Amino acid sequence: MGRGHLDRKTRNLLVRRLNRDAAFIAEHFGLRYRSIEAERANVKNRYGICYSDGTIKIRLRHVGTGQPLKYSSLVSTLCHELAHLRHFHHGPSFRSFYAELLRFARECGIYRPRPAASSREPAVRGRAPVAPPRVVRSRTLTAPTCRGPEQLCLF
Repeated sequence: MGRGHLDRKTRNLLVRRLNRDAAFIAEHFGLRYRSIEAERANVKNRYGICYSDGTIKIRLRHVGTGQPLKYSSLVSTLCHELAHLRHFHHGPSFRSFYAELLRFARECGIYRPRPAASSREPAVRGRAPVAPPRVVRSRTLTAPTCRGPEQLCLF
């Protein structure tokens, strides 16, 4: 396997997981899509695309390393493309709906971005670091759970 190649098992695992999470999010918001697919390996200028027929393609790998992207990055792209099913533009209504999709995915435990580690913020003596807020799962919703391979940080 050369640089930039994603093995079939990892690719299939990520696509299945994205499909399961997309179905859960789309059902909650009443969205309909045709399919969730992996973007071609040679696509480098975008993370995802939503076609007018409801087909969504998501780039699974990092352009430079060829390694799988962090799952939180893939979910962010997924929510962005799902938002296009309702708003086929990037205006304020799209941005608001995209934020709503991400918020829902976070509350359900689907979207779990890691806090950004910043070397620019000096440690304060005598004070413990503040832990990020815990995600509370809704008791009325059952989010799909699946542990995939560890992915590299994109951002």
